[in-house]
Amino acid sequence: MVSFSVKYEELSPAEWFRRNKELAGLTNPTRALYQTIREFVENSLDATESYGILPSVKVRVAYHDKSRGWLSVYVEDNGIGIPDQEIPNVFGKVFYSSKYRVRQHRGVFGLGAKMVILYAQSTTNKPVIVRSAPLGSDKIFEYVLMIDTLKNKPVILSRKEYENRYRWHGTAVKVVIEGEWGRARRRIEEYLRRTYMVAPYAEIYFEGPDLVLYFPRATTKLPPPPKEGYPHPKSVDVELIKHLILQNPNITLREFLMEYFDGVGRQTAEMFLKWAKLDGSKRVGDLTEDEITYLTTKMREFDGWRRPRADWLSPVGEDILVEGVKKVLEPEFVAAITRKPSSYGGHPFIVEAAIAWGGKIPPSDRPIVYRFANKVPLLYDEGSDVIKKVVDEIDWSVYKVKFPAPLAVVVHVCSTKIPYVSAGKEAIADVIEIEEEIRLAVREVARRLRQYLTKKEKEEEVYIRYATFNMYATEVASALAFITGKSVDEIKKKLSELIIKKVGPELASRLEKETAKIAIKETTRR
Repeated sequence: MVSFSVKYEELSPAEWFRRNKELAGLTNPTRALYQTIREFVENSLDATESYGILPSVKVRVAYHDKSRGWLSVYVEDNGIGIPDQEIPNVFGKVFYSSKYRVRQHRGVFGLGAKMVILYAQSTTNKPVIVRSAPLGSDKIFEYVLMIDTLKNKPVILSRKEYENRYRWHGTAVKVVIEGEWGRARRRIEEYLRRTYMVAPYAEIYFEGPDLVLYFPRATTKLPPPPKEGYPHPKSVDVELIKHLILQNPNITLREFLMEYFDGVGRQTAEMFLKWAKLDGSKRVGDLTEDEITYLTTKMREFDGWRRPRADWLSPVGEDILVEGVKKVLEPEFVAAITRKPSSYGGHPFIVEAAIAWGGKIPPSDRPIVYRFANKVPLLYDEGSDVIKKVVDEIDWSVYKVKFPAPLAVVVHVCSTKIPYVSAGKEAIADVIEIEEEIRLAVREVARRLRQYLTKKEKEEEVYIRYATFNMYATEVASALAFITGKSVDEIKKKLSELIIKKVGPELASRLEKETAKIAIKETTRR
């Protein structure tokens, strides 16, 4: 008889994520370099704009050991900084973050930076160097760290303090990773351009082995920062209810609903309790497992809750979005819209869209789509994204667009919970409510484009008609002079004044140029 011996072991969160680094998009050296820059830049922007600070972000990529494909990545910001005692856990402990409250964040779990550090350890065995100074601190704290993946704890290799002479505040991080600069270069450049598109209030400097980019601050207007909120009753699960009960087990079920959930007042709580046939005076700490499960199910089923509030969200805003699109794409026309808040499964979300036409946008057979989620550019997995699906389904001929055309569509979805297709956070899933809001937003800006193109067509018709008339103005003036006995120059001046009055100074100026072009064509033809 054969006996089997099976060995069981426990994995810490750090070790599990180290073994599954692909979940964070760290699939190969090219993607890893792009993802590293993305994670640190996102943290920098969250640490600034969310606190009313105009972002200044510096990024440097350099070869640490070119023969082995090792690159150093340095990212510095002017954010609120991290307190001395928190730095080791923030960078050295998985599932330790400031991003677990109900509020819009660029990141999801506060995992990104830790995943990068784990990737660095796995590929180069080099520690992360973190330097930070909290707002108002007279000291700068520097740590050299690694992560003990078996214990999910930070390993502090060194700690230093410096005098903060220039009153700098913010965080600077440096890691050494295995990366592929040549192949990642284009993606990184595009990522920074698109980041600037939705954050033109940021100043971004990038320096790479053979690339220097500078995006100057185009506006000092910041989006309103998101507030911290409470979960919506429709978004709960059993474990969340248990966790909230443990915080205050002595309050009644009625008080529990009113205190821990978004938009639940006394009247709404009473309506729900009556509908669900629950005793509102019972202590939540006395609820049995079955009663907690029943409560959770009924909270998700009840349709009498108020819609989730959008205070926890921070959309870009129409003015800022228009400014960013103008700076990056340099179109001849741009329009933007921020839709009213909506929700799916108890999670609030807002869709914004912009459309850009002409200028320096190259003509293409389909609209060029720029996708964003919580102000983060989505560069990969476009075919799996609901934004691309919606844009491709639109009949653009209805909006006077004939391909190939210089058309770009920008869509931004912000939410307390973006429904990503995968853990790589590069594509938004096909959620009915979000899909419909995207469709309405894109159609709205498309209608504005149609109005612009219609006006342009009519203007062009007038333009050509008057240009043609102006070309023969001399002959007309001569004929009228013969009939009236007035001078040719006087009549030509009157005709010119009539044209300017009819079409306006700007169009009249264009007419003169067009007249010259038509005259040249006529001369060539003859």
